[in-house]
Amino acid sequence: ANPEHLRTRRLNMNFGDWLSIDADTPKEVLATAYYALDAQLMARVAGVLAKQDDVELYEQLFADIKAAFIDAYVSADGRVFGDTQTCYLLALHAGLLPEELRAPAAARLVDDIAARGGHLSTGFLGVGYLAPILSDSGYLDVAYRLALSETYPSWGYSISHGATTIWERWDGWTEEHGFQTPEMNSFNHYAFGSIGEWLYRYVAGIDLDPLLPGFRHVVLRPQPGGGLTHAEATYRSVRGKIHSHWTIDGDRLAYQLTIPANTTATLHLPAADPDNVRESGIQADTAPGVKRVVGAGDAAVAVFELASGAYEFESVVTGPELGHRE
Repeated sequence: ANPEHLRTRRLNMNFGDWLSIDADTPKEVLATAYYALDAQLMARVAGVLAKQDDVELYEQLFADIKAAFIDAYVSADGRVFGDTQTCYLLALHAGLLPEELRAPAAARLVDDIAARGGHLSTGFLGVGYLAPILSDSGYLDVAYRLALSETYPSWGYSISHGATTIWERWDGWTEEHGFQTPEMNSFNHYAFGSIGEWLYRYVAGIDLDPLLPGFRHVVLRPQPGGGLTHAEATYRSVRGKIHSHWTIDGDRLAYQLTIPANTTATLHLPAADPDNVRESGIQADTAPGVKRVVGAGDAAVAVFELASGAYEFESVVTGPELGHRE
């Protein structure tokens, strides 16, 4: 692979994965991963603009960056140079691993979290990918544990010590050391607030279809877990309010949703028996505005196409993470 496709020059002024916790992600790994993400983004833009020559140019550039990345930074067992949580998150998010090494890399990520007592180490650049990558890699339970943790470092640690906004630093204040330096210790700073994307897209389940922009079509995919008994979110889209609210009582999942006018939706609803889901008290696939998509989704998920309107679904769910925490 051509080393020219690696971003290894002029990195001395790069902040890297800023404010990570005892995890020094190599700047060349970070920069090369973002170079690959840039190439992917440019290929998508060129596709929207119907510039096929540019699509091929940037897709080839991404392929070259990926080959160079694997050659320089990925071992045969899926370890990524630097061996930090952010290394694995970026490699997985940017699609920079051979398909057969994605699962070993995700497992290595989870092992690192476990080795830290169930804690994250990610800074500004890694944290936004943490919970989504874990969820997409089959570790939704780990994502929930990180999101709900109340020991240092975590979002919950800040909250349990009085935070009503997102802090700039995980260690903005700790029991052991008190306040960080006043020269750089904001208590109203966005970056670690990127967990909000996961709360909306995965916990509440409000997502969009990238092929139908402007919320013409909504994807609703609530993923209960972590022992939570309820979650609720509202997104005020350009077409109107999208509302998602689920509650769990024992093994019963109640899911209320609102889809604005001139919008359609695909619902992926957790259900131990997808053939026995009800909407407003009747068999779901006989309810107005509801069309069952048979054979889609996982075995424990029922899929429906929905017209705009308000719905109340009910299903039976199972799983050790469900239904025992407020």
